[in-house]
Amino acid sequence: MFFKKDKKTASQNQEAASLKNMQKGTVSLTDVIAPSSVEVDFNFIRVGERFYKTFFVVGYPRFVSPNWLSPVIDFNHSLNISMFIYPTSSPDVLSDLRRKTAEMEATISSQIDQGLVVDSKVQAALDDAQALMEELAKGMERFFQMSLYITLYSDSLAELDAASKKLESTLSSLLILPKTATLQMEEGFKSTIPIAIDQLYITRNMDTTSLASTFPFTSATLTQDKGIMYGLNQQNDSLIVFDRFSLENANEVVFGKSGSGKSFLIKLESMRQFMFGTEVIIIDPEGEYEAIAKTFGGEYVSFTPSSGVKINPFDLSGLYVEGENELGLKILSLHGLLRIVLGELDATHDAILDRALVETYKQKGITTDPATQKRQPPLMEDLYKVLLGMEDSNANELALRLEKFIKGSLSGLFNQQSNFDISNPFTVFSVKALEGELRPIAMHIVLDFIWTKVRKSLKKRLLILDEAWYLMKYEDSASFVYGIAKRARKYYLALTTATQDVQDFLSTDYGKAVLSNSSIQILLKQSPTEIDTVSKIFYLSSGEKELLLSAAIGEGLFFAGLSHVAIKIVASPFEKELATSNPEELKAREDRNAANQIIAPPQTPPTPPTDPFDKLSPTPSVNPQEISPTQIPPATNQGNFSIPQQESEVF
Repeated sequence: MFFKKDKKTASQNQEAASLKNMQKGTVSLTDVIAPSSVEVDFNFIRVGERFYKTFFVVGYPRFVSPNWLSPVIDFNHSLNISMFIYPTSSPDVLSDLRRKTAEMEATISSQIDQGLVVDSKVQAALDDAQALMEELAKGMERFFQMSLYITLYSDSLAELDAASKKLESTLSSLLILPKTATLQMEEGFKSTIPIAIDQLYITRNMDTTSLASTFPFTSATLTQDKGIMYGLNQQNDSLIVFDRFSLENANEVVFGKSGSGKSFLIKLESMRQFMFGTEVIIIDPEGEYEAIAKTFGGEYVSFTPSSGVKINPFDLSGLYVEGENELGLKILSLHGLLRIVLGELDATHDAILDRALVETYKQKGITTDPATQKRQPPLMEDLYKVLLGMEDSNANELALRLEKFIKGSLSGLFNQQSNFDISNPFTVFSVKALEGELRPIAMHIVLDFIWTKVRKSLKKRLLILDEAWYLMKYEDSASFVYGIAKRARKYYLALTTATQDVQDFLSTDYGKAVLSNSSIQILLKQSPTEIDTVSKIFYLSSGEKELLLSAAIGEGLFFAGLSHVAIKIVASPFEKELATSNPEELKAREDRNAANQIIAPPQTPPTPPTDPFDKLSPTPSVNPQEISPTQIPPATNQGNFSIPQQESEVF
């Protein structure tokens, strides 16, 4: 039996030795992550191709305030910071403090007896020790020991030395005394890597209040694993990458004075969202999105009386949702539109208008029955005829107000059946060509048309309502926008409202409701006349108010949920060329496009493919020199818009 056991043990040892030899010939995890070499010098340590230098803190300011370490946290260089905190026993600390207090009192008494001036440092230390003893005895404070280490790293030794001087200067401005871990660089490096081992153990005594003020997480970041880039965090230059669809709702509001970069930001977001597969629909009051639409292969619809694109405000969605009266909702929407068209309505006129709308749909065979709502809808002219046929003075008055849109100068705007459908994933509706009084009407009609389209199919969409104050100044339009903001999440829609008139936007309860239903708020540069309103709504601190008043173009505050940071908008050269609305840059672009068209070489017609049947019907040859310039097709470009060929910057 003993012989068999010894034989079995020998076999196991042999197998272990064989396995050990096999492991020596394989690559382990340690081999993969280990650097090729490590060099330890007096003032630095080189790990692989990177140089490291560690500092430890030996002196702290006597008085500090919260966030006092933020200049170190936000230092403009790569670094590692380690803090080790060791709790101590209060009785032991009290015993040591009594002894130290007695020593300092004896020193002061000796100086007084000798007729010397009392040392102010000793007196200050005695006062601090007595105050700390009292707080420890009452249990108001606890006692700790803290170590603070900072390791800089760079790809070159010269860069490391330059960063070290900047760090020492920054620390000195905070009354912090750093020391280089000379001859202890290896221990310092190991103390600042995430293994939670303090190999230097250079501590400083601190109470609870002092320790709490060193809390290092003062620099907010808004970076997610997915989403689009909005800009840079001004505090620490980190990327603000955010997915607005990951929040409780995907709505966004943008406030900024004229020239603050508001439209530039929205254009950047529309391009970046489109590149990530989001369908983009824009209502453009100022005609700023034409170049982007044509460059991205989108559809640019100019909404004018003479335009071939027509939208009938009486269109129904044709959808049946249990519990909803589609016809009733459409009539309510038309009430809001017609109040803008006809002006203020009293109770009598409002009741007559309601009866007329119901009768107008009934004459087309459309009732509350969903089966009838797929029939051809009525026109504005049908409502006009119904009002005239009521033989009532109030109805005739409404018909007269409506007449200019039926027979007058604006007859081609709202009085035809719809002949357009949103099929392009990047669609822009422009109302720039309309007069100012007609823009709110057109924007309301387009917005209602888009909302009807959105409800038909579930798709990831972004709806941008630029210069939203056109609609928010009318109560009925503002109510309609609020309804979309409240229900957008149900249809996978993100609503962006932007305005430069903050007071007009927030003057109504509906404007404030749209703001409260937007998870993302972006504040750019504000005017002094509106900063108080903005500050009251967003509960801004005095520093944040100053930031918005003095912000440069494209700078402001980015609110996402409960977090907010200072943002700086950045764009690649390609994006900037498309998104800019600076008149000087636009003029330069137009001149460049004109020059490109002049020097563009004529394009020869393509040679048709050879066909054996061509021999049966020969065509006459044409000398290229005999072709007139009018026969040469013009050089194609993207909507008379060219982009300089330059490499895009990557952020």
